[in-house]
Amino acid sequence: MQASQKHSTSSGVHLYHQPVQDIDAYTHYQILQSNSSHGNNNSHGAAASFETCKENYFTLESSSPAATDLIGCDSASDASVSSNYRSPSQSYHSDQHQSSDNTYGSPSISAHSSDDGSYKLKHKLRELEISLLGPDSDAVNSCNCCFKGGPSPIANYNWAQIEEMIPKLDLKDVLIRCAQAVSDGDMQTALGWMNNVLGKMVSVAGDPIQRLGAYMLEGLRARLESSGSLIYKALKCEQPITSKELMSYMDILYQVCPYWKFTYISSNVVIGEAMQNESRIHIIDFQITQGTQWLLLIQALASRPGGPPFIRVTGVDDSLSFDARGGGLHIVGKRLSDFAKSCGVPFEFHSAAMSGCEVELENLVIRPGEALAVNFAFFLHHMPDESVSTENHRDRLLRLVKSLSPKVVTLVEQESNTNTSPFFQRFVETLSYYSAMYESIDVALPRDDKNRISAEQHCVARDIVNMIACEGAERVERHELFGKWRSRFSMAGFVPCPLSSSVTASVRNILNEFNENYRLEHKDVALYLTWKNRAMCTASAWRCF
Repeated sequence: MQASQKHSTSSGVHLYHQPVQDIDAYTHYQILQSNSSHGNNNSHGAAASFETCKENYFTLESSSPAATDLIGCDSASDASVSSNYRSPSQSYHSDQHQSSDNTYGSPSISAHSSDDGSYKLKHKLRELEISLLGPDSDAVNSCNCCFKGGPSPIANYNWAQIEEMIPKLDLKDVLIRCAQAVSDGDMQTALGWMNNVLGKMVSVAGDPIQRLGAYMLEGLRARLESSGSLIYKALKCEQPITSKELMSYMDILYQVCPYWKFTYISSNVVIGEAMQNESRIHIIDFQITQGTQWLLLIQALASRPGGPPFIRVTGVDDSLSFDARGGGLHIVGKRLSDFAKSCGVPFEFHSAAMSGCEVELENLVIRPGEALAVNFAFFLHHMPDESVSTENHRDRLLRLVKSLSPKVVTLVEQESNTNTSPFFQRFVETLSYYSAMYESIDVALPRDDKNRISAEQHCVARDIVNMIACEGAERVERHELFGKWRSRFSMAGFVPCPLSSSVTASVRNILNEFNENYRLEHKDVALYLTWKNRAMCTASAWRCF
């Protein structure tokens, strides 16, 4: 993650990076008044490729030739998709369970325990074998030993007969059973599931669970080979696609999923309201990437009664976003400065090209007389906490921000629980969360859409592989539920700011562009964006005591 701490970094590869395209009339939002009209936003996320160096080990062998053709690779090596956690901390060991502040679980598969998930699948396999092969089948008898305690060696499975049952097997159940074998250290059985069953069930051009399963299978393979760290680092090699192509992949997901618009609009409305009477505004954006979010705010503040305020933006971003942008932070500064000038808004940009773990007070250039806003958009879950490092940069950074006395701090994070939970629980949670995400993508794009396949490969898969294959400091995807973020902010000296009706109305308006299964709920002090009954992300605002 951060070079100074020897952490791998997901840089511009996770789902929530920002766009490169300039704002146009389609993106205009009136964000400062509750009776404002709301339009459509046309900014896009940025991510680095999920392509790999030649020394990587695994490919999606289950992908059909047709699927490979759909990806549009120039060679077989280009079609390769490689794969890339920490024991629970003493102070946050309960993180593997749902927080008391959170009413959203992982509805379909994360509720059962490790033993329960294994038990259900074993009995499902036994039931299927009996129905297909009869109660006296050798395969049935050989699998019966599984129910008498602990994992069985690969010799006890008749893989040929289990392969014949594949059309009747549930892919989620098989993924969970394989992960259980990995968790139990039963590597022969795990390999049996991977090579004989899962490899024939997954496909990057299939339905949502087949596509997700393809990447989860690669994560399991990498974990088995202890190569997650090597593969994850190899993904930082020179990419065979251009920055423009990377932006186009994120544009696809931006257009069909509301996650970025939810982030931009909720944070901009909060900051706009907090700063409505301020003449000098300083915004510190951690992980600014393309900086497009601030085009929207600049445009809105340009028409403020009495004239626009002076705006200064400090962009914090590690060096690995360089490739996704096609250059350094000066590109962001120029784009924002040019746009502010066109709107008649006095503007200044300050660059802090470093990881969050490296940020110190002097890097942020605080000036007296400026009202400060701090933006954490899908960023803090990349900071290592006390379960990874004694330095605990996650909480250190919050205390540093508190010392700056900001007028408002905005937080948007994925509503998932993968930080300190053990491998098996983390696997099940990842399966639940990304099943919902892949379903939400599926309703908007055809399954054989080659751009969708590329977007999922380049922009989502790396995070999934990291959560499954990596441990300790090498695992940078460490999500927490809102209840835990609330505890962290409270301990750092913050209290929540109630979200106004304008925030809810602004976000609800953009959801009209998307599938009706996206819903919005204002619960307690946070705004939840859900897909069906699964909470996907939350937005909240904070101020100092």
